[in-house]
Amino acid sequence: MIQQMQHPCNECKGSGETISDKDRCPQCKGVKVVPEKKVLEVVVQKGMQNGQKITFPGEADEAPDTATGDIIFVLQQKEHPKFKRKGDDLFYEHTLTLTESLCGFQFVLTHLDNRQLLIKSNPGEVVNPGEVVKPDSFKAINDKGMLMYQRPFMKGKLYIHFSVEFPDSLSPEQCKALEAVLPPKPVSQYTDMELDECEETMPYDVNIEEEMQRRQQQHQEAYDEDDDVPGGWAEGAVRPAVGSLRQICCFALGDY
Repeated sequence: MIQQMQHPCNECKGSGETISDKDRCPQCKGVKVVPEKKVLEVVVQKGMQNGQKITFPGEADEAPDTATGDIIFVLQQKEHPKFKRKGDDLFYEHTLTLTESLCGFQFVLTHLDNRQLLIKSNPGEVVNPGEVVKPDSFKAINDKGMLMYQRPFMKGKLYIHFSVEFPDSLSPEQCKALEAVLPPKPVSQYTDMELDECEETMPYDVNIEEEMQRRQQQHQEAYDEDDDVPGGWAEGAVRPAVGSLRQICCFALGDY
């Protein structure tokens, strides 16, 4: 067997030309390039976005007879424990007590540049007197978001997402005091006699995610146990689809 292989010449390294020892540059040794250290100052301007690129044209590695490329820096924004950025806007999470939610609030917010912002509601406001902050509601403050890129005098909005912390329990006296100031309970559409005939039940607190995971695990374990029953499906037998089995079970249960 005859095998032919090609590889670059050891002398010219595939360039097609050689430089004699007497003509070689003492610095580059005939390679035509020399290593050089260069400091590039990367200026991140105010308002730049995550993923934005900063380009230094013609600053990449050089090579003979080749156009020099660019050095490109891609910005990656660090996560902040309290603020979330969306474009030019900032989002801030804040938890209110139930009293603050119903009767007004005031708190100090430390901004990204360490400015202290006094955030407060105004229960005596004529437009919306006695304002109540509901759970999962948002409020906005103009010109307190991020600086806009190349528009140094314009800023986005600061959105505050409110959650309300409710008390774990109330005493009978507290319940009576709340009933005296809150809107009345809705009137029942049923008579006392009709209510006595109803089955009384008491709901309890659950973590719905854990509840669904536990239910799914129970179904999976029951399905695995069916596969392990002796005398079940013979090897090589075609087993009906799970969807068909479920439909049959539903119809059977409906008959009862």
